[in-house]
Amino acid sequence: MVRSHVLRSSLGLLFACSFVVHAQSATSNNSSGKPATVQYAPLFHALEQGKAPRMKVQVLNRSSQETTYAVIFGTGDEVLAGLTEFAEKEHIQSARITGIGAIENAALGWFNPKLRLYRLVPIDRQAEVLSLMGDIALLHGKPVVHAHMVAGFPDGSTHGGHLLEAHVRPTLEVIVTGYPNAMRKKLYPNTGLSLIDPSVKDDR
Repeated sequence: MVRSHVLRSSLGLLFACSFVVHAQSATSNNSSGKPATVQYAPLFHALEQGKAPRMKVQVLNRSSQETTYAVIFGTGDEVLAGLTEFAEKEHIQSARITGIGAIENAALGWFNPKLRLYRLVPIDRQAEVLSLMGDIALLHGKPVVHAHMVAGFPDGSTHGGHLLEAHVRPTLEVIVTGYPNAMRKKLYPNTGLSLIDPSVKDDR
C-alpha cells in the first residue's frame, strides 16, 4: 500500500516543511519485527531563503577563465539552500563543487527510475562529510545545484547519495569553481529529471 504523507522526525530534521514523501511497506522486517518502511521524496522541492545565516564566502581567484570561491558553512546551516542562495547572488552560470566537513543530520536520496522518486537515505546523527561533489547549471535562467554526498560514521561505515538536505556541525568547507560559459539543463519527461544538455542554448 502506498500513501502520501509528510515525513516528520524527532531528531530535528526539517523535512516537515521540505518534503512530501511516499511510504511503502517493504517485504522484509526490521529489528523490531515490524515491516520496514521505505520513504521517498519527490525529485524537486522548494528551497527556503535564509537557511544558511552563518555561511561566509571568500573569492580565492578571479580570472577571465574561472572564479574560485571558498564557501564556508557554520553550525546549523543548511547546505543545499545555502549553495543555491550563493549561486544566485554571484550569478553563477556553471560551476563545479567539492567539499569536506561534518554534519549532524541529512537526507540523501537514491533515484528510483520506476517510481521517479528519491528513496530516502536518512542520516540522523553526527557524521563526517568524506566527499561532497557536484555542479551548478541553469534551468529556466536560474542556477540549480546538483550534488552528491558520502558521509562517514564512527565505525568507518558510510552512507551516500544525492543531496536533498544537510545541516552542518560544526563546519563545511566547500570550494566552488565558476566558469564563464553557461551550462543549461533540460527537463526530460521520460525520467522526470532535469539534466545538463549541451545542445540547449537558451532555456528561458
